[in-house]
Amino acid sequence: MGGSSGSSIGPGVTSPASRLGGAAGRGVARGRGAAFVRACDLGRGWSHRRPGARRVVVKARFVRAAGQGGRTAAHLRYLQRDGTSRDGERGQLYAAGEDRADGEAFLARGHDDRHQFRFIVAPEDGAALGDLSGFTRDLMAEVENDLGTRLDWVAVNHFNTGHPHVHVVVNGRDEWGEDLIINGDYIAHGVRERASELVTLELGPVTEIERQQRLAAELDQDRFTRIDRALIEESQEGLLDLRHAPADQREIADRASRLGRLKKLERMGLATEAAPGTWSLSDRLEPTLRQLGERGDIVATLQRALSAEGMERDPASFQIHDGVPASPIVGRLLGKHLPDELGDGVAVIVDGIDGRLHHVSGFDPARLEEVAIDAIIEVGPREAGPRPADRTIAASVEDGTYRPSRHLEQARFEGAVPRGDPEGFVEAHVRRLEALRRAGIVERIDADHWRIPQDFESRAAAHDAGRSRQATIRTLSTLDLEAQISADGATWLDRRLIGRNPSDLVPSGFGHVVDRAMGHRRERLIEQGDAVRRSDGRIAYRRDLLTTLETREVARVGSELALERPVPFRASVDGETVQGTFQRTVPLASGRYALVENAKEFTLVPWRPVIGDRLGREVMGIVQGTSISWQLGKTRGLGI
Repeated sequence: MGGSSGSSIGPGVTSPASRLGGAAGRGVARGRGAAFVRACDLGRGWSHRRPGARRVVVKARFVRAAGQGGRTAAHLRYLQRDGTSRDGERGQLYAAGEDRADGEAFLARGHDDRHQFRFIVAPEDGAALGDLSGFTRDLMAEVENDLGTRLDWVAVNHFNTGHPHVHVVVNGRDEWGEDLIINGDYIAHGVRERASELVTLELGPVTEIERQQRLAAELDQDRFTRIDRALIEESQEGLLDLRHAPADQREIADRASRLGRLKKLERMGLATEAAPGTWSLSDRLEPTLRQLGERGDIVATLQRALSAEGMERDPASFQIHDGVPASPIVGRLLGKHLPDELGDGVAVIVDGIDGRLHHVSGFDPARLEEVAIDAIIEVGPREAGPRPADRTIAASVEDGTYRPSRHLEQARFEGAVPRGDPEGFVEAHVRRLEALRRAGIVERIDADHWRIPQDFESRAAAHDAGRSRQATIRTLSTLDLEAQISADGATWLDRRLIGRNPSDLVPSGFGHVVDRAMGHRRERLIEQGDAVRRSDGRIAYRRDLLTTLETREVARVGSELALERPVPFRASVDGETVQGTFQRTVPLASGRYALVENAKEFTLVPWRPVIGDRLGREVMGIVQGTSISWQLGKTRGLGI
């Protein structure tokens, strides 16, 4: 376990139960740190209520089964992302006795823990602390003393906002390997108490001048402040009486701050002077101000993202999506961040071709791992409404059972299937059933028998409707615009050039940049003979432009890869069956390709998500132009 330098377990303590101040059952029920909480309740109280104590904001989250599904790994990667350190580089993970902690080892130790604790510690005077890492180590040593156990923790310092802060992640077992149970009040107040004591000890108590300066800075803020909290605590049934002027100079200054803040709240419609000196507070005061604060933080994040790129935009062009965008957003991925840095949900910043800067949150970090900054992406709602595949499956059910082999016979007999590929047609339906099986809607008996419920279509539609509350993200091009201009493959710019409806392109912001890039790409195509400028000024593109560019790029990359592989490259042809081992993925301007190799040769064919988990395994597919129908099953070539 990772301990903390300078921590003391204490003499004469021989068991976990004694550390909890009583019998094991009662102590664990109350959680570690309960004795400290009782001492504060019975004694001097919490330091943040004492004059002169330095203010520290502590946010905490209890995460169940955090080690499962790569959630903690993704969380740590985002905490260590570029631009968070003091010098603008990647954040550095550290621990009690390590300046460079081993994140993989930490993840392995906590993989099977029942839960995990995450903290953000933000001293108000963090910028004045000379050594934020040293402060964190001292804090965690104090916490270990209070809890009576060494802790397995890592931390990352962040300097990417106006207030330096530290993220601490604590694994969920104590030094004896038992579940780490921490008293709820200690999590809510005890950590903040210890942090406040340490900052106050280092910087000295807050002077009266400092306190009044900080209160003055809060008067006009569009967020929930300490003055607002004081107003709510002093009010009775929403009414606040400030008619009596105090005699004490400090109380006079505090009353002036409250009156100044109330004037601001009155302009916002959150407070009303019911009578001279008597104020009525809106019951929407705190939630409204907190929501405004969150939106203000997002706007600041958007502005920082633009500044990092050397750009400026009118904040009126910022669009913050509270849910799934109503229509697809196409643009450049400008950034990814954690709007709630204790949580797992990731937000994306998209510089749209509609001239707006978009902020969309709620993405699973695992799904964004391979989406690179500067990639051209599309963000939008999931497909809604009944799926044709579900209706086809329901129509093929016999005695409550769907049989892919029977469906394949029907598809071959009827002949009316997309691209004349009955195997691929049925394979798509089997993949849909596999997804619904994971949702508990259908049951797979074996490879050729699926049990389908009577209300299958309605349940499948309800499942899709539930998922439609989450936005999807699709990579349109991994290349930035400059690389696309000179690429020899079929690029996103090419697809826009030959498209018939570019009306979503707005000549401002990134839309203007794309319009200019399309002009450069058009000239490039003319130079290489793939387009001509007619006498009337219009541009005529090669009829099979995309196919030609894609084929040309695959041939070039295949020849280059052949220099490093044991077998030669051979381009696939339409209608042939490709079979071999899926060795690797190859990103091209034309899209993502799979390198399939057998004993005689290798080829490059379009990659599809259906083979995403088959790296290093045997695959087979039928080439159809510049696409492929993967055949992954063993029963009549069906994909399972």
